[in-house]
Amino acid sequence: MAAVHPGYAQLADGSFVAYTAVGSGPFDVLEMSNGTLFSFAAADEQEIWRRYEDRLASFSRLLRFDPRGVGLSDPLVGFDVPGAQRWADDGLAVLDAAGSESAALVGTAFAGAGAVLLAATQPERVRALVLVNAFAHMTRSDDYPIGVPAAVLERFRDSTMPSDGEPETSDMPMMVPSMADNASFAAWWRAAGQRGASPASARAMISSSIAVDVRALLSEVRVPTLVLHARDNGFVRADHGRYLAEHIPGAVYRELPVGDHVPWASPGDFAGEIEEFLTGTRQADFSNRVLATVVFTDIADSTSQAVAAGDQAWRAVLDQHDRLVERQIVRFGGRLVKTTGDGILATFDSPARAVQAAQAMRDAAQQIGVTVRAGMHTGEIERRGDDVAGIAVHTAARVCALAAGGEILVSSTVRDLVAGSGLAFRDRGEHELKGLPGTWRVFATDEPA
Repeated sequence: MAAVHPGYAQLADGSFVAYTAVGSGPFDVLEMSNGTLFSFAAADEQEIWRRYEDRLASFSRLLRFDPRGVGLSDPLVGFDVPGAQRWADDGLAVLDAAGSESAALVGTAFAGAGAVLLAATQPERVRALVLVNAFAHMTRSDDYPIGVPAAVLERFRDSTMPSDGEPETSDMPMMVPSMADNASFAAWWRAAGQRGASPASARAMISSSIAVDVRALLSEVRVPTLVLHARDNGFVRADHGRYLAEHIPGAVYRELPVGDHVPWASPGDFAGEIEEFLTGTRQADFSNRVLATVVFTDIADSTSQAVAAGDQAWRAVLDQHDRLVERQIVRFGGRLVKTTGDGILATFDSPARAVQAAQAMRDAAQQIGVTVRAGMHTGEIERRGDDVAGIAVHTAARVCALAAGGEILVSSTVRDLVAGSGLAFRDRGEHELKGLPGTWRVFATDEPA
């Protein structure tokens, strides 16, 4: 998605809301929230976010905006907190400024209530409604037992305010658990949050969400509605999504088997679900898939060695191991994806160099008295920020699990691709790989012939 200079929609009180319009599809989609209090301008800083927005813009004209109090839009005047009405007013102003007669609304998280309000009261401007990890009401009460206790919500609200001497807490484990161990993403997440909304603005918006209650409006929604929710969402639990679907006439409910609250950072295909609901089809998204050779290594008998050495000494061995193997990965043109405690996950563009790197990692580890085994497979992988996923990753892990100490096993795919390279292999037979269909023939590497 190319960078776009924002336009501005003006509201009746004179304040301005920043927005962008991208894509040229046959209908408009108004994204009323991205699931955070980050400015839409930050999307280009994260590939996974950019791909999500590109997907939505591939079948629509996508309208995005910063609500008042966030990013490029005007601040909250006198901290007049933005409840459902303010989200609806901001969204309607953007539709007017962009010349949109009607749009499909995507109301995520805090903005879901505003999207419901707009759909119920301005149905002529709304062609469809999609609610993502949203809620009609947040606070627990006798008539809403699925809500969150008020004291818990208040603690969360107050956590947005700086506190001298108190350690900074991260909301990533609740919001994006799949990315919580990604250090570079965590640093970006913290900076994007600071740029998106001041502590006082964030507190005001959370306060408004605690007070939101659009339950009485749900039966008034008469537009096609899709409710999407992450099954294991720890921030807005799935019961809230089920409640919305049960009380909006004709609503379709889809629950994705993931835990991330923020849809663009989730391994779940939220964008695909939205596309299929609004267009009737779902196009395959190949933008984040590449062909690679995936290598897993681990230390043979690491548990018994750790017990024998003791925690401190074993930690020193692991640190030395990590430095040695990373050096070989770089040497052979690979990329270290992550360490796995007693091993690594790496990817290579060349299967031959992947085999050579694994041999070099095994030999380097022997110098410090550590026996390493490795397994690899070549196939398409999905890039998720700094991490990777896909069947090829699972296959390489299963092949590694078959290897004995000091052994390097490859799938038949790798063996076939390196034909003519001078690398030699021994047939290790056919094996069932846990969770994968059929049988797989694997080969052990020898030194070059």
